[in-house]
Order: sequence, then structure tokens, then C-alpha cells
Amino acid sequence: MIHNIAIDGPAGAGKSTIAKKVAKDLSCIYVDTGAMYRAMALYLIRQNVNRNDTVEIGTVCQNADISIEYQNGVQIVLLNGENVNDYLRTEEVGNMASVSSAVPEVRQKLLDLQRKLAASMSVVMDGRDIGTTILPDAEVKIYLTASSLTRAKRRFLELQEKGTDCELSEIQKDIEERDQRDMNRTVSPLKQAEDAVLVDSSDMTVDQVVARILEIYHSKIADGETADEN
Repeated sequence: MIHNIAIDGPAGAGKSTIAKKVAKDLSCIYVDTGAMYRAMALYLIRQNVNRNDTVEIGTVCQNADISIEYQNGVQIVLLNGENVNDYLRTEEVGNMASVSSAVPEVRQKLLDLQRKLAASMSVVMDGRDIGTTILPDAEVKIYLTASSLTRAKRRFLELQEKGTDCELSEIQKDIEERDQRDMNRTVSPLKQAEDAVLVDSSDMTVDQVVARILEIYHSKIADGETADEN
């Protein structure tokens, strides 16, 4: 049986960390949507596309096939069948991704590819609009959040560990401003899907959040299988 989990939430809520652990515990695929956008950018670069020509980008992107699988426990991003992991983190690819990701045809193409993945295997996918737009039929939907102060403290500690000078108040302000932008954007705004379960991680450890989501997953799947039997 194929079962999909959609995890949405604001910046700094720990979605990627949690999603990866949940996927590992359930032996399913964690879909790194950011890596898929970078793979598309790599394809466009290899096709010598003019990054300023959105019409050309929208046309050429249609010929890219991007998928994700695991080999020996490592996530592999496949671009037209080629493992392109080693090429995705260059500055050139990042710059192209920042441009191409705003092109509607690119977003639609990747949405189609992401849905194709979810239709063929069990996946865990995280983002801002997974449960509302990309996987509206996901069996399990989680809205993972935390207070802006909690998220700011997490980011503050990350930056401190890297030796970066920062102010907690400024980080919290930036997070709150980003929340407003994400929630009020025209296309696929950040919001909790009607059938999503709210998980507030403000006072929870990573392991506690993972355990809570697994509990929700098993409850939802068990309920679904019981309904099918009836």
C-alpha cells in the first residue's frame, strides 16, 4: 500500500529534520523538493538556456525528468536517469534555481513530477503548500509549527555554532516578517489544511515530535484500513 505524509509549516519549525527522520522510521522516501528545483536548474544550465529568458526556460524545462530514490541509505537525485548529487550545490546551480523556480512552467513541471513520485511510492514531503496544493489527497497531513521566539532561538543557536554574530531579536523579527509574506502570498500561501493535524513543537524535542507524527500516522492509516474493510 502507498501512504503519503505531507508536512507543512512556517520557516524554522524543523520540517526537513523531522520529515527525514519520519521517512527513515517508516522506510519510505523523503522528497527533497529543494534538490528537485536544483536538478531542474542544472538541466537548464546544461541546455545553455538564457536565465533571463523566462519563455525559453518554460519551454525547455518540459524535457527534464527528475526523480528521487535511495541507494545504500543515501538519497539520490536522478536527472534523466543520471545521479546528479555532486552537481547540485554549486553557486551557478543555486543562482539558476533562484531564477527558474519563479517561472510558472517550472513550478508546474516539478509539481507534476512530485505527484508522480507520490503516486508510485510512499513518500514524506515537507514545505509550505504540500497538503493544500501538491498532495491534497495525502493520507496524513501535519501542520508543524512553533512560536516565533522558539524558532528564533533555534536559528540563533545554529548561527552561534557557526561563529556568526547575530541578535536574537533581529532573527525573531525576520522570522515573523517571513511568516507574513508566506501566509499572504498570492500563489499557494502557507496555511493549515482543513484535514491537517496541528503539532506545536515549541516545548518538544525532535524525538518527541517524530514520535507524535508516527502516532498520528499509525492512527490515520489504521482508521483508513478499518474503513476499507467495512
